Amino acid sequence: MIRFIYLQNRQGKTRLAKYYVPLEDSEKRKLEYEVHRLVVNRDPKLTNFLEFRTHKIIYRRYAGLFFSLCVDMNDNELSYLEAIHLFVEILDHFFQNVCELDLVFNFHKVYLIMDEFILGGELQETSKKVILDRLAELDKAE
Repeated sequence: MIRFIYLQNRQGKTRLAKYYVPLEDSEKRKLEYEVHRLVVNRDPKLTNFLEFRTHKIIYRRYAGLFFSLCVDMNDNELSYLEAIHLFVEILDHFFQNVCELDLVFNFHKVYLIMDEFILGGELQETSKKVILDRLAELDKAE
């Protein structure tokens, strides 16, 4: 199960945070800081998986953004790494070459995309075409 998702830039600004477990606000800020510190300072030659408390952090860097997932210890790392890549592909297609400002100014759409993809901390859909078709239908409804 996914515990939380962060999209953070190199400076540590969290551009998107989604939690699938209840946490206090102070704990959320502490987690954001700790996860950012871990992934930014990590040598690029090492794997994109690391142990964090009693969970695992799976992260990937795209341009200036770090996409980080916190998952249970027994979950498959590679499936979540592929899920991060799929999420980036969907964002890229939806925003036509996505950048950090798209995430900042269209955060409600990014959360909508994430909700089509991940629900309750579990991956719901892994087909890029199906997700993009659903998003196109939702765009028409607006």
